[in-house]
Amino acid sequence: MSDDQEIGKSGTQTIHRCATLLRLITTHQRTGMRLVDLYQGVGLTRPTTHRILQALVAEGFIRQDEKSKRYFLGGLVYEMGVAASPPHDLRDICQPYLQRVAHETGDTVFLTIRSGLDGVCIARAEGAYPIKVFVLDVGRRRPLNIGASAQAYLSALPDDEIERIWLANRERTMQQFPNFNLDGMWQRIGRARQDGHLLNDVLEVEDVRALAMPILGATGRPVGALSISALKHRLNGTPLDAKVKVLKNAVQEIQARLERDPGK
Repeated sequence: MSDDQEIGKSGTQTIHRCATLLRLITTHQRTGMRLVDLYQGVGLTRPTTHRILQALVAEGFIRQDEKSKRYFLGGLVYEMGVAASPPHDLRDICQPYLQRVAHETGDTVFLTIRSGLDGVCIARAEGAYPIKVFVLDVGRRRPLNIGASAQAYLSALPDDEIERIWLANRERTMQQFPNFNLDGMWQRIGRARQDGHLLNDVLEVEDVRALAMPILGATGRPVGALSISALKHRLNGTPLDAKVKVLKNAVQEIQARLERDPGK
């Protein structure tokens, strides 16, 4: 291997490590992350992880709280996010519909979008039902094959693209979600294509179920997904049928807006 090739390989590896650390910190932005959690989470040594983190702090991508020593996203990430946002934010378009679905169903409603190989929750609305089901925090990232909203998104993609996403996510999926079942995912995707919605028992929380539908853009490609999470008895039988109708109406209205203005 030439010197240029060796340097290129090392540089690419460093970029991947930085991206992995940033994704992990983003997932735990609300509480921050300790150094020990980060180097264990990414499988690097403590000195290597600390060196990369200090470089990211110096560049403004992350910050370290002086008291807790935990790491959080830095101001530069926010600035870059604002610069990268499209003229019309999907979150702004969907927020009134999230509120409406939450009001009509009484349950918690989530908006999820794709970010690379992950699904990211970017908005949430709470219903009036006294038992709240918060399976996702805003900003939380998970592999795009995990969860009802992510799998609903996948249901609107070709099978070969789903397979590529799964293969890329397989290792970390099995590490983070050992109860994940690939056959079950494909079965749910198949039913979602027939029924127009995806129903899934939440992996991380017992007795909780999620209902989700993809949101299609003007080109027919998915741009996100809406989901409802609730106790299982609230997403079964007649209550399920009623909530499918509420969610379907919201998704159809969102898609109509996107078709009228493809720039959104």
